[in-house]
Amino acid sequence: MTHDHSDRLGGIALSVVRIVVSFMFMLHGVAALFGVLGAPYAAPLFAWPSWWAGIIQFVGGGLVLLGLFTRPAALVCSGAMAFAYFTVHQPRGLLPIQNAGVPAALYAWFFLLIAALGAGPFALDALFRRVPRAPEHAARSD
Repeated sequence: MTHDHSDRLGGIALSVVRIVVSFMFMLHGVAALFGVLGAPYAAPLFAWPSWWAGIIQFVGGGLVLLGLFTRPAALVCSGAMAFAYFTVHQPRGLLPIQNAGVPAALYAWFFLLIAALGAGPFALDALFRRVPRAPEHAARSD
């Protein structure tokens, strides 16, 4: 396998994993905001932190899913999950397996990785980078 081929395969894998994990993350936001998908109720409007977490999960997860503003959106998602881990889960026990914080910890690390690596080739960010732009000094036809 050539180096270029393995780089391309790695980029494709990054995009596919980004899409799948951010879709699952986004569903947490849908559940929290709308009281669906097994959620017992919808978070009250503007309630701290549940409604805000739902917004970050839904909007941030959706942006990462699409690969749009991927790095900043992933950084916000990572920070939200780190906040959730240290304020909700960590006080219940030292390790994630003890404090039911495995999903929050995994999402925090996953989104930090995406913030560092970017979205991969299957992303709106990548598409916008490939679109040629007209020169700023082009003559106008009006």
